[in-house]
This record gives sequence, structure tokens and C-alpha cells, in this order.
Amino acid sequence: MRLVFAGTPEFAVPSLRVAASHGDVVAVYTQPDRPAGRGRGLSASPVKQEAQRLGLPVLQPQTLRTLEARRALRALRPDLMIVVAYGLLLPPKVLATPAFGCWNVHASLLPRWRGAAPIQRAIEAGDAQTGVCLMQMEQGLDTGPVLLSQVIPIGVEETAGQLHARLADLGAQVLADGLALLRAGMRPAPRPQPDEGVSYAHKLDKAEARLDWSQAADVLARKVRAFHPWPVAEAELAGERVRLHGAVALPLAHAAVPGTVLHAGRDGIDVACGSGALRIRALQRAGGKVVTAADYLNARGDLRAPLARS
Repeated sequence: MRLVFAGTPEFAVPSLRVAASHGDVVAVYTQPDRPAGRGRGLSASPVKQEAQRLGLPVLQPQTLRTLEARRALRALRPDLMIVVAYGLLLPPKVLATPAFGCWNVHASLLPRWRGAAPIQRAIEAGDAQTGVCLMQMEQGLDTGPVLLSQVIPIGVEETAGQLHARLADLGAQVLADGLALLRAGMRPAPRPQPDEGVSYAHKLDKAEARLDWSQAADVLARKVRAFHPWPVAEAELAGERVRLHGAVALPLAHAAVPGTVLHAGRDGIDVACGSGALRIRALQRAGGKVVTAADYLNARGDLRAPLARS
């Protein structure tokens, strides 16, 4: 099969490897190089780096809406286009170019969490499970029929970064299954998405990472997990703005004002919330590195001494 692959971030790399092992990848589309790092020099996407390592040709158009871009795609004579977190909209004429259309690997159980940030939104919402869908693409946002899917549980303390890695591998597995069926002449049967249960995973915004202590502790604990490793939750802790890299909710009854430090010790720093308390286990001061609560308290003796208890 003549395959075209379109993807950009690290999430798409395992799927690119699968595509390269299941067919003739005639081109890899990825977004143009972007400024990155302190020097703001141009940096290639993870997919471009992997494509170059595999010796695959790379195309980086700014858009696929131009006549030139469509002609370039048609010239490749693709049987199938595989799209994994590409980041550019595919117009109808592009979707119709490959013989078998375009397949998308999406990190949710559609129709739940269509959109840009399905992994983070699933954790933030407290979902017990998620998964990956292989979808036949159409014009709508993640609305196409599902070809194959796999379900996995979400760990009670799993972060978005940890779940991201697991779903990237699962997505590659589901893609491999679909390609194997297609090569054997057994095209996966499309299943239309139900009208019930639709939800949208809107793109993350840095402003969301600022925690409000008046919210419930379990809500805040999910935000800490969902926003790690980006944008990382931050909060006011005893007069200091810190970033939270690890925290759990405690079903602790109290009458304290939200934001009050209830306890500070080697096991963590417990902060009063609208209901319950958030135990901070790992955090980061401005300009500092990530440390445990115990190490943080070495520099904040004012918290430890009066509040520590057995």
C-alpha cells in the first residue's frame, strides 16, 4: 500500500513507525519547523525527526488548502492517508484524494472528548477509563465513523504525561490492526458515532492552571494530574506562588479558610480546600527545580514548625 502519514508531536511517532512497517510510506506531512528553546532557533517536530531517521521524504506545507498542495498530494497516488495529531485542517478535496480516504488515530472513546485535548480533559473530568479510536475522517471535527477501538483504565494517580505515553502506544497498536486488515482485503467496518454522549476537549489554556482553593480537593487533584507536564498547575501557598507537580485529595473535614495550610511534614503539605484538603507532594518555586514537599519545607521552616503534627 502507498501510505501518506500526517502528524506532528511525539504522540504520533509510534504510529509513524507502524505505518512504515506496514506499507510504503511515500511521504510524511508535518507542520513547519517552529522556534523553540531559549535561543528561539527553528526546531523540527518529533515526527519530522523520526521520518528523517527512517529515511522517509518530508513535506511541510503551511496549509493543505492551496491548489499546489492538493496537486502534490495527488501526485503521490496514495492508497491511504494516516493522520495522527497533525494540527492542520484537511479540506474535503484532500480527504477524498486517497483511494481508501483518511484514517485518524484519536486518543479518546468517541464521541466523548472530540477535539484538541482529549487526554487532559478525560483526567480532569474524573473519567475511569479512556482509549483510542481509529476513525474514518470526514469534514466534521472528529465526527467520522469508528473503524476500531481499544479501552484502557485511567490510573487513580496517573498524570496526562503518563497516560499520553500509554495511549500513543495503544494508538499505534490499533493502527497496526487496521492496516493488517486492509492489507488482507478485510477493510474495517465503519461504525457511525452515536448522537448521545458527545463532548468536546477544548485546547488547554495556561490560565486554567491557576488553582482556586475554594474548589473541592478532588477537583484540584485532578487538575494537577491533567495539567502535568503542561501547563503545570500553580497556586498560592502561604504567600508564595508555586507550581504543583504532585498532589492527592484528602477527604478531610475542616472549618479552615480555603488556602490555609493545615499540616506540613515529610508526608506532604495539606492545604484546606472548599471541601477536603489537597496534599502537595512535589512542587516548584519560581526559578527553582522540582522538589519534594519535605525538601521544600527545609527552606520554609515557618510552615513546618508550628503546623507539623504526628
